Formats: sequence, structure tokens, C-alpha cells
Amino acid sequence: MRYLVVFLFLLFITSCNQPADKKENVVVKKEFPEIKEGRYNVAFLIMDGTYNTELTAPFDIFQHTIFRKGIKQMNVFTVANTDAAITTFEGMRILPDFNYLKDSLPQIDILVVPSAEHHLDSDLEDKAMLEFIQRVDKEAQFITSHCDGAFVLAKAGVLKGKVSTTFPSDIDQMRTAFPDLDIRKDVLFVHDGKYITSAGGAKSFEAALYLCEFLYGKEVAKSLAGGLVIDWDVDKVPHLIVKR
Repeated sequence: MRYLVVFLFLLFITSCNQPADKKENVVVKKEFPEIKEGRYNVAFLIMDGTYNTELTAPFDIFQHTIFRKGIKQMNVFTVANTDAAITTFEGMRILPDFNYLKDSLPQIDILVVPSAEHHLDSDLEDKAMLEFIQRVDKEAQFITSHCDGAFVLAKAGVLKGKVSTTFPSDIDQMRTAFPDLDIRKDVLFVHDGKYITSAGGAKSFEAALYLCEFLYGKEVAKSLAGGLVIDWDVDKVPHLIVKR
């Protein structure tokens, strides 16, 4: 009897110290950001290699609209072709809010296309991404790009018949790649119809502030700029507004 008790005790200790051969399958429900009614829905298209400034500059401006009274504020969120974290060019990891390949997305009123590392080459062959832009373009009120994001819009075909701009040193390359497009130099952003294209970099703030001034008026835009310690005066920014 004594040997049986010792055996059972040793068996119990051994089983407690052994790792489980199988882990339970745990289904984690994806959490989506709150999309409040009565606001503009602003989607930021991100991918590996997205440049921080072209993403965070307009994101900051648009997100700060929630602190302004008496205007139609903005819901801001990110969209990508994955549920996994994307890594920006500078190394920041961002978990996308929506996967445009499979999630049910809210109506997108404003699409923002920040520049990314491969917008001049492999991203232009991403058929799913280009089709996503084309779908959004059919219903969005505004499509905006910063820096080389204009290449993606051009490849998607949404800039046909429009005036645009891009990163200053890439303008000639864009003209060569898309000879039928009217691409301007010596401006920091161009507004033509529902399309706003900008030179990018720190000037991404200014293109975003311009859209806010267009939507909300000068005083609100100045207030948003002041909240980020930006001296805003659209008349001091070289730009082009195409009137048709």
C-alpha cells in the first residue's frame, strides 16, 4: 500500500510539471475603432514602408477636429491589406484598424494616401490596393495624397484629367511615368475637384490644414494649427486651386 501511495504521488508531481501537448484554440475577436455617426470618415491607407510624417501629419490635424465644437468632426482610422502590424519606413509598428481585403469597412468620405517606400515601384503593381482606391473613389468626397502617394493615385487612374503634384524631386519621374497627366512644379499642394495632392514631408500638415479650411473655414483651420503650434496662413503657402 505504501508503494502505491508513493507511485501516485510521483505520478501527480510529474504530470503537474509537464507542459501541455496541445494548446487550446483561442479565438480573439478583432476590435474595431468606434465610428461615430454624423462625422466624416477619414481612412488612411498604410502599408509596410509608409513614411511617418505623411501619415502622422494629416492624422494629427484631422483627429484634432474632435475637440472643435459646431463642426462636422472626423473619425480617423487606418486601413491596410493585413491584420498584422505594419512597419513604417522609420520603424514604427502600427496595427491597422481595418483590413480592406476582408473587413466590412465604414463608408469612406476622405481617403488619405501617405507616401510609402515602394510607391515608385512594387506598390504600383498591387492590383488589390489599386482596385480598393478605385472603389473608394466612386463615393468618397475627397481623395488626398502626400509625397509619392500621388503615383499610386495616378496608377489607379483617378487623376485622369486632373492637375496634381508630388514630392519635388520626383515630379520629372512622375511626368515620365504618366505623360498624359498635368503635374505641376513649384507648388506645395494642388486642389483639383475632390483631389488634393501635396509635396509631402512637413508640408503634409499644410495640405491637411487647407482641406480643413475648405470644409470648416479659416478660423477653425487656424485653431487646429494653433493646437499643433503651426503658424497657418494659406496665402503664404505656394499652392494651386483649379477652378472648373
